[in-house]
Amino acid sequence: MRDLRIVFMGTPDFAVETLKIIVEAGYKVVGVITAPDRPAGRGRKLQQSAVKQYAIKKGLKVLQPVNLKAEDFLEELRSLEANLQVVVAFRMLPRVVWEMPQYGTFNLHASLLPQYRGAAPINWAIINGETQTGVSTFFIDDKIDTGEMIMQEKVSISETESAGELHDKLMTTGANLVLKTIEALQKGPVPTTSQKDAAHLRFAYKLTRENTRIDWNQPLENIFNLVRGLSPYPAAWTTLKNGNDEVMLKVYKSEPEKAEHSYPIGEIVQEGKKVKVAVKNGFLELKEIQLPGKRKMSMKDLLNGYEFFPNAKVA
Repeated sequence: MRDLRIVFMGTPDFAVETLKIIVEAGYKVVGVITAPDRPAGRGRKLQQSAVKQYAIKKGLKVLQPVNLKAEDFLEELRSLEANLQVVVAFRMLPRVVWEMPQYGTFNLHASLLPQYRGAAPINWAIINGETQTGVSTFFIDDKIDTGEMIMQEKVSISETESAGELHDKLMTTGANLVLKTIEALQKGPVPTTSQKDAAHLRFAYKLTRENTRIDWNQPLENIFNLVRGLSPYPAAWTTLKNGNDEVMLKVYKSEPEKAEHSYPIGEIVQEGKKVKVAVKNGFLELKEIQLPGKRKMSMKDLLNGYEFFPNAKVA
């Protein structure tokens, strides 16, 4: 049985659940590597990462390197004498870092690799209308999400699930898979399999202003999937033209309604407290939205103090 000394690397909430399960299982975590504190909010106060906050509570040693190749950081990392590194939602590691521990460096990725390699696997699985995704652990190599596979676990996606809901499911499933992987590595070398590229690989591209904008010419199902795949963050958006105003509108929740109609694509159709957008094969009802300078709110609440003029439309 190997005596493991673990360095954990991660930054957001998604990674905290994994660090927590490792600590609670009694494994020796000799160091935690996370992102430097960053200014956030209106006051631009320095904000600690979710992983740092948890690590401090547990009295774990925290390192926050700006440059992962800096000699002072590498020296400090070596001094921890870790023999295993676990990476969850962190940045790309240089070879000198991932090659350091005796038993290797493995990563948790929120997809069934080789599908959805990249920055936003949870979002793109929903945007593309997948009904199944999962989590994978693999040994890091010098490319992005291509290393030798250790373990995988499948997770189903419901027809109405948002990225936020799937995130929370995968966070828990992923933490448990990491624990299983560590338990296997504690016993000795683990069997691995090479990633075989499928005929039709889908990628988890970084989310940008361009690919989060709603194209109202797309089929109803595609638009609905985009909205739920980007909720609650960063949110699908569109331009609302209402009377003389032209503003950015973020859409967090919607509901599809298949129907034949003669409205122009993008036209706002209001029926009492219900506000819908006409698309090719039906309507997309706007359920929860946000206007500039306003809080996120239900359409019902918005209509208490906001009016859609005739010929209002989105584009």
